[in-house]
Amino acid sequence: MNVLKNMTLGTRLGAGFATVLALTAIMITLAIMRFVSVGELSDKIITKDWVKADAAATINATTRANARRTLELLLVTDQVAVAKIHERIDGNKKQISEALETLDKLVYAPEGKKILAGIKESRVAYVASFSKVDKMVAEGKRDEATKLMFAETLPALDALQERIMEISALQKKLVEASGVEIKNDIMSARTLMLIIGLAGMCVGATVAWWLTRTITGQLGGEPDYASSVAREIAAGNLAVDVQLREGDKSSLLAGMKAMRDSLAVIVGQVRQSSDSIATGSSQIATGNADLSQRTEEQASNLQQTAASMEQLTSTVKNNADTACQATQLASSASAVAAEGGVVVGQVVATMEAITASSKKIVDIIGVIDGIAFQTNILALNAAVEAARAGEQGGGFAVVASEVRSLAQRSAAAAKEIKGLITDSVDKVETGSQQVGHAGRTMSDIVAQVKRVNDLIGEISSATSEQTQGISQVGDAVNQLDQVTQQNAALVEESSAAAESLSQQAAKLVEAVSVFRLSHDETRNVIARLQSSSASQSKPVVAHKPVLSKPAPRWAAAPVKPVRAEAAATAAEEHSEWEKF
Repeated sequence: MNVLKNMTLGTRLGAGFATVLALTAIMITLAIMRFVSVGELSDKIITKDWVKADAAATINATTRANARRTLELLLVTDQVAVAKIHERIDGNKKQISEALETLDKLVYAPEGKKILAGIKESRVAYVASFSKVDKMVAEGKRDEATKLMFAETLPALDALQERIMEISALQKKLVEASGVEIKNDIMSARTLMLIIGLAGMCVGATVAWWLTRTITGQLGGEPDYASSVAREIAAGNLAVDVQLREGDKSSLLAGMKAMRDSLAVIVGQVRQSSDSIATGSSQIATGNADLSQRTEEQASNLQQTAASMEQLTSTVKNNADTACQATQLASSASAVAAEGGVVVGQVVATMEAITASSKKIVDIIGVIDGIAFQTNILALNAAVEAARAGEQGGGFAVVASEVRSLAQRSAAAAKEIKGLITDSVDKVETGSQQVGHAGRTMSDIVAQVKRVNDLIGEISSATSEQTQGISQVGDAVNQLDQVTQQNAALVEESSAAAESLSQQAAKLVEAVSVFRLSHDETRNVIARLQSSSASQSKPVVAHKPVLSKPAPRWAAAPVKPVRAEAAATAAEEHSEWEKF
């Protein structure tokens, strides 16, 4: 018993399972041995006894077939049919010889050897008699062959078949004996496996009871209860009640209870420290957050100012570009107006020339009208003279009349042309007056365009000067914005360091808050917190704006080196920030 008590849990489990496995292995080994024996017997029946029985049946069947073929030889006279019968008889003889060779190889019992020898002797006698009958049939002695068949061949066949039946009966007897042996082996294997199985069950139950008692003794209770206690402690419930058996000081549950008590003390101390760290880091984070917010607002305002200056610079630059374009357009308009004035002058000159030509045409029409009037008078005088001449002047009177008619028509056409020319001259004079007025107006336009061009040039020069001034102001604002951005970055790094410390302190408080202490332990922890933090709370409140006082308290916090350096830089430049 002392040896069993001194065993470890793994050794006990290994010994118990090894015992059960050993019994199982013994049972499997015996079962395999029995099944191998059954398999060997089955293989013997299949590969030997059954083959011998099949060979004996083959000899019996082929011998009977040859007997029928011999009778057919006595009846058939066709040589082709006789040749086919001989061919079949030879094939059957070959099968019989092969079957006899198989029996000779497989038959090993003395009784079987004796029967096989009798089969061979009977077959020799039968074959000799059959050869005689076959010879007589070939010689045409069918009657003698028939007598010999019934007198000698058929009795020899019956003797051969009796031997064949004897060996068939022997093989049947051997197969039945093998079957009985297989059945006995199966029954003995079943009985042995049942006995060993019951023994294994008993041993397994004993080992299970022993292992259960051992494991529960080392656990100090049920595994489910120990698991539930472990889960409660893992969930942070340090107030869980661990129930132990009387006198239990070394079990797993006893160790878990001691662990719970130690964890309660440690968690109380950690909670005290985490609360102090959280308070200080929260104050630092709040101050840095305010400073960061003010700096960001200042940087944002400067960015907006810089953006406005850039927009103003862009607008003035656009105005300057527009003024330059307007100057160019005004110059182009002035050139176009000057060209228009020249063209209008040319038009006025052309209109005056047309007026002069029209007046000359009027004069020429007046001459034509005078000539027509005089021609009319002359024709009238000629007609008067012709009338005075009488019949001799009749032809001349006719000519004078036609001339007068043409003179009148010329006078009428000249009057119409004169009226049209007069009207054209009047209109040309009116157009000349209007063109002259347009020329004077174009001259005024050219003068005004030149004046506008001069004004736009002055505006362009003033806009260029404004652009340079605004650009200088924008550069100054951008430099101020860059400096403010750098300051904001420094403040942001300091704020990030303080925020990181605050977050880590909050995570520590959150991690510690998971643990739940018992009522008495909670009061003790609170009392220790009040007594230990009484002297530390006042300095923290009094020196809230100062960042250098609480520094040693969170020097051990796992803040990244970059953030720590940023926080130190912000603390050193505190006076500069206040001034800024």
